[in-house]
Amino acid sequence: MAISSGFGFSCRPNLHFCHCFRKVRFGSVADVIDEPDTFFKGYSNRNFDSVSSFNDGGFDDGNKAPVWKRFTSKELGITNGLIPRPTRLVLEGLKRKGYKVYLVGGCVRDLILKQKPKDFDVLTSAELKEVARTFSQCLTVGRRFPICHVTVDGTIVEVSSFSTSVRSGRAVRFDVERPLGYEKEDYIRWRNCLERDFTINSLMLDPYAKIVYDYLGGVEDIRRAKVQTVKPSNISLSEDSARILRGIRIASRLGFGFTRETALGVINLSFSVLRLDKGRLLMEVNYMLAYGSAESSLRLLWKYGLLDILLPFQAAHFVRSGFRRRDKRSNMLLCLFSHMDKFLAPDMPCHSSLWVAILAFHKALSDEPREPAVVAAYSLTVYFGGDMSEALKIAREISRPHDADFNELLEPCTLDHEELKEEVLHFDMAVRRALSEMTDEYHVSKAMSGFPKAPKSDLVFISLQLYLRVCKIFECVKEGKQVNIVAKQGSNIDNELLTLGSLEEVRHVFARVVFDTVYPISTSLQ
Repeated sequence: MAISSGFGFSCRPNLHFCHCFRKVRFGSVADVIDEPDTFFKGYSNRNFDSVSSFNDGGFDDGNKAPVWKRFTSKELGITNGLIPRPTRLVLEGLKRKGYKVYLVGGCVRDLILKQKPKDFDVLTSAELKEVARTFSQCLTVGRRFPICHVTVDGTIVEVSSFSTSVRSGRAVRFDVERPLGYEKEDYIRWRNCLERDFTINSLMLDPYAKIVYDYLGGVEDIRRAKVQTVKPSNISLSEDSARILRGIRIASRLGFGFTRETALGVINLSFSVLRLDKGRLLMEVNYMLAYGSAESSLRLLWKYGLLDILLPFQAAHFVRSGFRRRDKRSNMLLCLFSHMDKFLAPDMPCHSSLWVAILAFHKALSDEPREPAVVAAYSLTVYFGGDMSEALKIAREISRPHDADFNELLEPCTLDHEELKEEVLHFDMAVRRALSEMTDEYHVSKAMSGFPKAPKSDLVFISLQLYLRVCKIFECVKEGKQVNIVAKQGSNIDNELLTLGSLEEVRHVFARVVFDTVYPISTSLQ
């Protein structure tokens, strides 16, 4: 079995992307921007217009920049009390030494949206070496774009410097106009904003002057719920293909859409994510699936053709089941992740082993549908840490109706104790086989073989360590209850343990997600 261990190739920047990928063949993807809501078999032969021909995102009308704006914190509903103590201490420490300090990026966006930021990033006029001298617990990380990690009260606060981009050569390489009569400080801030990925992430908050600086129309894009790149999307997404996945993550979490130009850039350059290191890919996918917006992330990955590249087994399932690119309906896979999302939040994520386990579980069920009682008994066995006798007893007593809309579930029939036990063991073998295929390059490369125009890739980004952790979740079904393993008691979820990947906590949430999907309360009430 081949497990992810690195990509093993490099790309020369002047070559076309397609020349750099091994065992990858790309077909065109349907235009999800303007297409009528009709399903097409496999993939469309239509090609997109070049993203450079569109001018409704990034910098409009002859590369003219948006009007520079300032908002008071009060206008946007931001108070300094929303800034956590570790971040405030970092801001104050630098401010006392006479340096300018700002909050930047997604935290400003989230504060405007009245959402709790996942983290707070600080930008300062101080050199990084001055930051290191100011704080005793400070570590400079990153070679290409170095930043400081300042640890305060066990929390890491990221601090970047205005001067870093100048030395690292991140100069703006496209022409934009700026207002006449600008001040030097505005110019410095504006230049830094041009290095950001999306306009909604380009805002700067001065917590002492209580002013939000908006040089690129970020506030307006927040108001109209749009994600658009700072630079033209064909430039921005080519420079850093991780922005494609980051854009999907932001849009899914916030419920935003893409501007037309940015959407076209995402589709046209979707294959470029294969240039990313496999560890980076796993990190980005985990950000999408483990932080409370997995269902919407899967929908957007499918809509923009990225699911076909990153999770081809799941993409193949969508195609087989007639699920359109812009489909508003749901299915069992999306329902599983919707129920998982209910237990998570940006500041309360799960361990990546949980969503990988759910993907493997659903693949096994999709490959060979099972009776609801078998699925219930299996998930309960996982929950009880291998106590199958108790799981079988409870499963046979379930009177709540299952969700009959799922093709993965067969019509119920009466099974005695031994028959149910045998079916559970067979299903366990199928789940473990599904997990093995998801982490095997050969099987991944064949996932979309039934659809000739679909992109083909043998990409496996699930690491060996993660594969083994998921195996541990399911091994209790075959091996039986272990003496030193105690099933979790009660219904409360310990989010800290879930984030760390506690076996008992992950098994508990996995079983609840499966049970709530197969036997939804709404169906019972009907």
